[in-house]
Amino acid sequence: MKKTRLLTLTALIAIGFGLAACETVDGAGRDIEHAGEAVQDAAN
Repeated sequence: MKKTRLLTLTALIAIGFGLAACETVDGAGRDIEHAGEAVQDAAN
């Protein structure tokens, strides 16, 4: 019983970190895209 709870808790923590990492990468991608657009607008 205790081992099952530990495995469940570990899985939930791993899923949480995975979701947080996806959000971070997504946000960084948007920031890079906006910076690229700003450079492109300045070049024109």
